[in-house]
Amino acid sequence: MHSTFRRRSLFIATLAAAVFSGSAALAQDKNNIKVGVSVGNGEQIFEVVRKVAAKDGLNIQVVVFNDYQLPNAALASGDLDANAFQHQPFLDNQIKARGFDLVPVGLTITAPLGFYSRKIKSVDQLPDGASVGIQNDPSNGNRALLLLQQAGLITLKPEAVKNNNATPLDVVTNPRKLKLVALDAAQLPRSLDDLAIAAINNDYAEKAGLSFNKDAVIKESPKSPYANLIAVRRADKDKPWARRLVAAYQSPEVKSFIETQFKGSLIPAF
Repeated sequence: MHSTFRRRSLFIATLAAAVFSGSAALAQDKNNIKVGVSVGNGEQIFEVVRKVAAKDGLNIQVVVFNDYQLPNAALASGDLDANAFQHQPFLDNQIKARGFDLVPVGLTITAPLGFYSRKIKSVDQLPDGASVGIQNDPSNGNRALLLLQQAGLITLKPEAVKNNNATPLDVVTNPRKLKLVALDAAQLPRSLDDLAIAAINNDYAEKAGLSFNKDAVIKESPKSPYANLIAVRRADKDKPWARRLVAAYQSPEVKSFIETQFKGSLIPAF
């Protein structure tokens, strides 16, 4: 009798612990989140993501940024729950420079980088001594310089290429005597009248009415390693809402929208 009572008590205690554990896990989840995205195609894609997530009971408030320097600070400070605007090299540089404790939880799109111009239609028309705009942040600046090297316009130090940290100081040959002008990524489209060509990230190019497929005079391969990602604070990386957010983005509906809407200028990375 005593043994039976103990077994029943143990069963009830175990059941209660399981229920409590499940309730605690459920309490840690939430159904309302804020996600930071960049202006342009990020907004468009997240309209679809938001609708898919709503079917799963996850309500997403989209916060739009015009500056690449702000979304990680907003995420780190708790003003956002997640952001989706950057690739891994950019995140790595921001963590190194600013000490953010942020981690990726899922891939989104690859946005090939292009050089654009209002003055020439082909890179063959680029004059000697031309002013060439590149981004002033380390990861995108490196990316632009690699693209110039791939186009045969400059040569970079092999070590800088290997480490993905090239700057204008790493240019070892520049036969066309190009003038490299480093500007904030958001300023480059507005500076096209003063530059012969400029590297412009896809979201800013789209906002400026530029098409990667039609207007870029130098094009990065879609197979580049610069896939964008969803980032969260490290403490949130295993939260159920984070998995639900990634699942909504990586859904068939979102993939179909990206492929149909952007026709190769943006490519699903999942």
